Amino acid sequence: MPHLRAEVISVLPHDRSSFTQGLELAAGTLYEGTGLHGESLLRATDLPTGEVHRETRLAAGLFGEGITVTGDRIWQLTWQEGVALERDRESLAELRRVGYSGEGWGLCFDGARLVMSDGSDRLTFRDPVTFAPIGGVGVRLGGSAADELNELECVGGQVWANVWGSDQILRIDPSNGQVTAVADASGLLSPRQRAGTDVLNGIAAVPGTDEFLLTGKYWPSIFRVRFVPT
Repeated sequence: MPHLRAEVISVLPHDRSSFTQGLELAAGTLYEGTGLHGESLLRATDLPTGEVHRETRLAAGLFGEGITVTGDRIWQLTWQEGVALERDRESLAELRRVGYSGEGWGLCFDGARLVMSDGSDRLTFRDPVTFAPIGGVGVRLGGSAADELNELECVGGQVWANVWGSDQILRIDPSNGQVTAVADASGLLSPRQRAGTDVLNGIAAVPGTDEFLLTGKYWPSIFRVRFVPT
């Protein structure tokens, strides 16, 4: 199985007050969802400058989690509140809420279905319109369960997953749950930059390339990277 490392291409600004939970780049706009009760929000920003175009805050009782874009909509999870928020992509306005069981961690869209993580070793597939569960798969790394799956990105028929509390990102084949590569994203921040930050959490594919954007909770930067063999 390939072992990869994150090769930095460029460094971009990031609001270091953001408790990042979800990251996605679509049509040149960077969408970011953040967490914590009373601080959770969804914003649309300019990638090169970090300028905020639009922003909306969640109700104080909601702890925001992963996000994903589906056409002209954005889905945003909540951690333990059991509701997903469907939003208008242009205005970020909330359109409706849909309930689900268990916790919400990460979310991505593979073009046909949503893929959701809940902190366990299981990925749940959901209908992108109704949010109803339509299947799922257990994730395995070397024959063992791979849990703590957090922020997700669907690209190229694979699911990339941040492993909570680590600098590892797993590439997963959603057809059978097997991990097909392990990427090491350690060392992106210098020891000085690490002060006051939290875990790596935020992965977004750059459309039309083999590159990704990586960041973390309270990180001062977003890193544009390519995963290359170690």
